[in-house]
Amino acid sequence: MTLNKGLFLDRDGVINHDPGDYTFSLKEFTILPTVIPALQRARDMGYLIIVITNQGGIAKGLYSEATVREIHEFFIRTCRESGVEITAIYFSPHHPEHGNSLSRKPGSLLLERAMARYRIDPKRSVMIGDRDRDTECAAGAGVRGILIPTNADLLDYVSQLEEYELP
Repeated sequence: MTLNKGLFLDRDGVINHDPGDYTFSLKEFTILPTVIPALQRARDMGYLIIVITNQGGIAKGLYSEATVREIHEFFIRTCRESGVEITAIYFSPHHPEHGNSLSRKPGSLLLERAMARYRIDPKRSVMIGDRDRDTECAAGAGVRGILIPTNADLLDYVSQLEEYELP
């Protein structure tokens, strides 16, 4: 049985513009310009696309889980309209100021759950993020991590994924 390959993405600063603090509402959620073409490219390369994101603003009371779900539904719908299927979005609502959780990156629990559910081979997969905690999360799950600048051109990095693929 062949395992799938996964492209795991952080959300804020990779998929949408990170204003420097939190994305509080759908109104503030702006998909970065090359994200859709990058995801189309990843789809064409056979990757399942999964978002793994910390949403600690929920624990801090800055926004609700319903707001996060509204943002994610909008993103999934926008991608689908462009022919891209988002396999799943996993988020941790926790923040270290309000307790510890294994689901929060740099912990790898959410990544491991996604790999188990969607039969993903960590050796054929990649996590792209803009914080050290993203690459630490990837490493914890045995996935190659790629650290990019916040709000970078995602297409540049997805276009290079062939370099990371195993034969």
